[in-house]
Amino acid sequence: MTETQAREEICRIGASLFARGYVHATAGNISVRLEDGGFLITPTDACLGFLDPARLARLDADGQQISGDRASKTIALHARIYAAARAFDARTACVIHTHSTHSVALSLRREGQAELLPPITPYFVMKVGHVPLIAYHRPGDPAAADRVARQIEDWGRRGAPIRAAMLARLGPNCWHESPAAAMAVLEELEETARLMLLGAADAKPLDEARIDELRQHFGARW
Repeated sequence: MTETQAREEICRIGASLFARGYVHATAGNISVRLEDGGFLITPTDACLGFLDPARLARLDADGQQISGDRASKTIALHARIYAAARAFDARTACVIHTHSTHSVALSLRREGQAELLPPITPYFVMKVGHVPLIAYHRPGDPAAADRVARQIEDWGRRGAPIRAAMLARLGPNCWHESPAAAMAVLEELEETARLMLLGAADAKPLDEARIDELRQHFGARW
């Protein structure tokens, strides 16, 4: 993906998320890691529904801004995610962070748990995987980035690389090889959280035999 294509795709994905209520006001951000090792990220306090490709923040490989509006403060977290996740999947090239309603609401109910969700549906297992629940930190706190990076490394070493982490009371971070693929992870995560809040909290999780079947047939990373 060229830089021009990445700029257009960030804006397309941002508008789609905003139109469907996954983000609101100026909450949330999207970044893309470019082929030269630099980054594009949505500006601070920007509404994802009304992004301008030319005004996206452009940073070099060291995280220093070289053009565009002032970068979101979450670039430090995104950079840690890329560094950790690419050790297990070198294709990782996009991170999306939102304050999605159902995921945040579920984090309030499950505070203190290790993971946001149990494996209640096959598509959650296949498309999302484990989602560690990171204890509350103020927005932009470097300690949250440290916790997320450690979780990525821990799950990767277990042979189940993750594609999402949930910041308690704040929102999910999802990553994948492209903005469209990262958005699909976010959508499946938010839908599963909605199911839990609608009454599936008492549902029996898929057992190990069924999860192993998903591994064998679909390469599920669980």
